[in-house]
Amino acid sequence: MATFSVRFLGCKVSYADAQSVRERLLADGHSESANGADVAVVNTCCVTHEAISKSRQGVSRAARTHGRVYVTGCGANLDGGFDGAAPNVTVVARPSEDTPAAVAGDVGAIGCVQADARLERMRAFVKIQDGCSFSCSFCVIPLVRGGTRSRRAHAVLGEIERRVAQGHREIVLTGVNLGCFRDREAGYSLPRLIREAGSLPGVERLRLSSIEVNHLTHDLVAALRETGVASPHLHVPLQSGDDGVLRAMGRRYSAAQYVRKLEPLAEFNLTADVIVGFPGEDEGAFARTLDVVEHAGLTRVHVFPYSPRPGTKTATADTVPTAVKKERSARLRALSDELSRRRWAAKVGTTDRVLVDRPGRGYANDYTPWLVAGEVGQLLDARAVGVSEEGIVAVAA
Repeated sequence: MATFSVRFLGCKVSYADAQSVRERLLADGHSESANGADVAVVNTCCVTHEAISKSRQGVSRAARTHGRVYVTGCGANLDGGFDGAAPNVTVVARPSEDTPAAVAGDVGAIGCVQADARLERMRAFVKIQDGCSFSCSFCVIPLVRGGTRSRRAHAVLGEIERRVAQGHREIVLTGVNLGCFRDREAGYSLPRLIREAGSLPGVERLRLSSIEVNHLTHDLVAALRETGVASPHLHVPLQSGDDGVLRAMGRRYSAAQYVRKLEPLAEFNLTADVIVGFPGEDEGAFARTLDVVEHAGLTRVHVFPYSPRPGTKTATADTVPTAVKKERSARLRALSDELSRRRWAAKVGTTDRVLVDRPGRGYANDYTPWLVAGEVGQLLDARAVGVSEEGIVAVAA
């Protein structure tokens, strides 16, 4: 029997992939250990230069403290991403669905097989789709994850039932491009999957990790509104509010189309990603981004300073000085903080259902952060009484 640890870097998809490896090793009879394990699995990210740098550092640290290290995830599939790694490091350059078996096969199974393993968090991230077949000029994901492909609907629904039985109170449907989910043989698209997942016994909250604005259809919005446990939260990547920059990025919408799509969603908590300092972004283009962020009704922006990625169309382009990226990022984050506080302040005096996911803190139905006392894992009714820098201050209702 081997002892092992699993770490992930990056997004919710990376987390789900890391957990798949963890579950496979546990099912094969190996034992998880936070300290001094024989084997380390590091599920890596390469979406930015900083992400791959942190991934390399994580692998180097693991190589010094573990007998064997397996590098998995996006970074493992990036050409040359881990050249020069220590001799005890194995890079598993495989599609995500093949990685658990590849790692487990190398570690080796033992005779004793353990029971099903619960995920580590209060919410369970269930991957329904992987890969991307679009060609945004800045994005390395199609190169390291391949084209879009979907899980079978019955497998997704079966995993959700399993997660509920394990005690998870919130299910998050995740993937690289959720709107591309299709199970044509069974007649499923994302709206039908939402409706059926939300009707499964024991599902108390259902949420999407993100959705592209082009996939924000009437049917999808209707499915979210009609599914009682569906969270009124949508993360809709913007990337830029300037049409010229959007065209250079290879995005498939204009700033006006983005705003128009979000206008009917006033009851939703809307969040987004924005890339700052994309090649060719001048002060006017950035100002238009600030304007779109405010007028689209967004309440939180994840800010990413542009980082050229190898193999992409803009790999050799990085025209905006680092200092300018840093200054613009700070301005956008300040606007994001202000928009968050506005939404939080509007909640004062209202009551919502909060999932406590750590001591003194949790998230309401619309994924706004609430500071409230309660047992970790508890879903409780809370009344908002104020606002702090970290979220909505509340008491149990």
